[in-house]
Amino acid sequence: MAVEKLAGIQVPERAEYLRVIADELNRISSHLIMAGCVAMDLGAFTPFIHAIRERETVNDLFEALCGARLTYNYIRIGGVSYDAPQGFREKCIEFLDHFEPIVDELNRLISFNKIFVERLANIGVISRETALDYNIVGPNLRASGVKFDTRKDLPYSVYPKFDFEIPVGTGEAGTVGDAFDRYMLRMREMLQSCRIVRQALDQLPAGEVMAKVPRKIKAPVGEVYSRCEGARGDLGFYIVGDGTDKPYRLRMRTGSFSAMSIVEKIGKGMMVADLVAFVSSLDVVAPEIDR
Repeated sequence: MAVEKLAGIQVPERAEYLRVIADELNRISSHLIMAGCVAMDLGAFTPFIHAIRERETVNDLFEALCGARLTYNYIRIGGVSYDAPQGFREKCIEFLDHFEPIVDELNRLISFNKIFVERLANIGVISRETALDYNIVGPNLRASGVKFDTRKDLPYSVYPKFDFEIPVGTGEAGTVGDAFDRYMLRMREMLQSCRIVRQALDQLPAGEVMAKVPRKIKAPVGEVYSRCEGARGDLGFYIVGDGTDKPYRLRMRTGSFSAMSIVEKIGKGMMVADLVAFVSSLDVVAPEIDR
């Protein structure tokens, strides 16, 4: 998106819809890992297996879409690498019909389990003010009661065409901004992602999936900052172009980096067991910190 903005590349509408479908399926996949890992970190291994089972189905959809299951690199400058294959829409709908009740099943299995709730409620509370001070983003920010999502507040691609809600933390089991709010927010976001994918599949227009882009893109002299709502929140790319096919400067801003910065402040004085629950609820992915 940043390169397209800098170079003035117009993405075909069908490609924008396919990007949204891929993004939201990826969000479901990411949140499933988070939910399973939180449970596993607290000593409950079985929910992780349930989450992985559903994630494998999402990986099957990506494999059908572009041939890769994890490192799919589907979104390209100018569009997407492949059009949706025949039968992809039906496979997606079949998954969504199956998965939405599974979220309720996971909630019955672990989310509202008395021990699980007590391990997360009132742990690692990040107030609204602290979240803003530390530039926390995404689900971690929204869990602290801040209703900000770039898909709604700084809309991009075709997101304005979809009807969906932005869940926020309510302190339903303890305090607004605690580990339980961060966990439950992602469970609710998965259902919203299902809602978006259904609409995108219904509205998917015909047409090309890739703009005519030169093999070597020479970005004009200038700078651009582009942001989108990744699974871990506001994901930003800053590029300075100097007229060549290589950027003069490139920097990336990730949700894990800002989330990790708050651990020292909030985690000070915690019991080790509670620290495990706190860090797990932030959904930090180590390689993303140093991206």
